[in-house]
Amino acid sequence: MTNSNAEIHKAEKPDVSLVEDVEAEKPHASEKNLVEVIDSSLGSIDSSEEDYYTDLPESLQHLTQEELKELDKKTIRKVDMRMIPMLMFIYILNYLDRNNIASARLGGLEKDLGLVGNQYQVCISILFVGYILFQVPANMIVNKFGRPSVFLTVVMTLWGAISTATGGVQNFGGLAAARAFLGVVESAFFGSALMVLSMWYDKKSLATRNSLLFAGSSISSAFSGLLAAAILQMDGLAGIEGWRWLFIIEGGVTVLTVPFAYLILPDKPSNTKFLNEMEKDLVQWKVRRDLGKVDDSDSEAHVTIWQGFKLAIKDEKMWMVCGQVSLVVVGCGIINFFPTIVSTLNYNRTITLCLTAPPYVLAIPASYFWARHADKTGERSFHVGFPMLLATISFIIPIATTNFGARYFAMVLMMPSLLTAYVLGITWMSNSCPRPPAKRSVAIALMIGLSNSPYAWTPFLYPASDGPRYTKAMGVNIGALVLGIMLVILLRLRLMQLNKKITNGTMNWQRELGEGNDGSKISADFRYLY
Repeated sequence: MTNSNAEIHKAEKPDVSLVEDVEAEKPHASEKNLVEVIDSSLGSIDSSEEDYYTDLPESLQHLTQEELKELDKKTIRKVDMRMIPMLMFIYILNYLDRNNIASARLGGLEKDLGLVGNQYQVCISILFVGYILFQVPANMIVNKFGRPSVFLTVVMTLWGAISTATGGVQNFGGLAAARAFLGVVESAFFGSALMVLSMWYDKKSLATRNSLLFAGSSISSAFSGLLAAAILQMDGLAGIEGWRWLFIIEGGVTVLTVPFAYLILPDKPSNTKFLNEMEKDLVQWKVRRDLGKVDDSDSEAHVTIWQGFKLAIKDEKMWMVCGQVSLVVVGCGIINFFPTIVSTLNYNRTITLCLTAPPYVLAIPASYFWARHADKTGERSFHVGFPMLLATISFIIPIATTNFGARYFAMVLMMPSLLTAYVLGITWMSNSCPRPPAKRSVAIALMIGLSNSPYAWTPFLYPASDGPRYTKAMGVNIGALVLGIMLVILLRLRLMQLNKKITNGTMNWQRELGEGNDGSKISADFRYLY
């Protein structure tokens, strides 16, 4: 670069307070480019927002502005294409193996196993006991182990095998045991996947990626009914009931996917093999720019998993997000009974299963574009609260009428609203408890575990005798969502207060980051998103 160019860049750069122990200021052509915000959906650079940092990695300092722009696009594209499709597909399988019991019920599972009373509801809820209890240990392991590709494929093998074995159960005890073990093993995936994404993406692109991951559940829910309708036609093949084939086939596909997942899934940015050194430096620099330091920073190596746990449970922001997401999940409890709810429209089994698809299909673009807008604006509370309001309306309609058109409209509105509120809510946790990584991993795990606790008791809100209105269940869902909206407002006010303290220099960083950490290594431009 010529000296004249350097002088121009130096003159343009505003006086910004940066982190301690940073290299002396080095004017170069790349200062302005790479700190521009990455478009959350395409990975391109949006020059409408500009930050300025002087700690660009040495390996990138020799590149021109155009070269840096191309490297940025290339790296984002490589990371997206390597990580997102595989995580989505794994989550599709995860969700299928967990929730195919709802379709199996329509295929005669209750009758063939002799289930009576609330035994079916028990088999639904018992899965979430292990799912809740093992969230935190699983995320602690993946954060400490450093090889998500190995950890996630091991648990995939286990849950696929258990799901397949469910096709051989003969009574209530066997089904309950299989569901309990399935919950323990499946608990490791979703929280770990969220943790991995937070290692690779900054806060202005994380919501979109989380929405793409969570689209796996919507795709699974949308087409599980159609897939089940086809598989249940195998009833009697080789002397095996159709609902047993459902477990055998879907669990078997999970096991067959394991080798591909192992080869494709990346690990941490620092130890991944599919990026070159410049690309690794770029990814880690973006995390440092966003959060003040990278996840592998030596300055945070002293924060143990146990210390991260203590930091998380002392953080009121974590509890607010957990509460809000949990209250959304109360409404999501209808998912395990959605085919049953749709059956109140009085169509045959095949049509009923087909009618379950459109609400979930709509949820995919709805959550994606809403999350994309949240990333572009950097706003969270409205993007979480508004879908919760729509979901509240969708639960009022089935109480008020039994008209087919009105009830099905409510069901179509219900799923996109609930799932969009959920995915934006879980993203808010990574934004609100970003540092240190040990704390973030525990916070995410606690959120996933605690927010899934309603699944342990919401099945009992839907006894067949309450159909077709299910007034009690709908009333509980409405109350939960109203409380959730109130928590969204409280969290927004709290984050506004904390941002004001950061601006005024009165933020208690030791409480946020741990003893001995005064926040001096955190970027001066760091702010919570609300």
